[in-house]
Amino acid sequence: MYNYIKGIVEGYGPNYVVIDNNGIGYMIYVSNPYVYKEKEEYKLYIYSHIREEEYTLYGFKNEQERDLFLKLINVKGVGPKIALPILAGSVDAIYDAIERENLLYLTKFPKVGDKMARQIILDLKGKLVKNDDLFTNDGLDELMSVLESLGYKKVDIKKILPQVDASNPVEVQVKEALKLLMR
Repeated sequence: MYNYIKGIVEGYGPNYVVIDNNGIGYMIYVSNPYVYKEKEEYKLYIYSHIREEEYTLYGFKNEQERDLFLKLINVKGVGPKIALPILAGSVDAIYDAIERENLLYLTKFPKVGDKMARQIILDLKGKLVKNDDLFTNDGLDELMSVLESLGYKKVDIKKILPQVDASNPVEVQVKEALKLLMR
């Protein structure tokens, strides 16, 4: 099982991107392929869907999005091809729609009718936990882990993260963060 694939986007279609990783082009289905720019590097968190005659990769911008996808495909009647377009909306909006039982929001997605929206709400309401510790910027994810392992509190770390340059290597980020935390 893959956790993530990091590579350069070589092309895309209506519901997938092709990521080149070490000379291999992976076709990865995503909720919105048009947010990815060609010839730029991305890290996609992966779900491998394996059936008798099918091996499909689904990609997500962060682990929170993938976790929601996994919960959605465990709902009776919802498969990967139905769950993926739902993630085109924001994860927070989907959480909110489920918790508030907003059928109108859920039924706006393709192949999600009133009955399926009710099933999603029935199965997931109260079971979704927002994880505010996940960031879309992978460099800061690693920095957060390092600082936590050094004993710093999440609240303190979150305060200084916007001041750290995510384009630097992790070692430099840690030094910058430690200077900011010492103030």
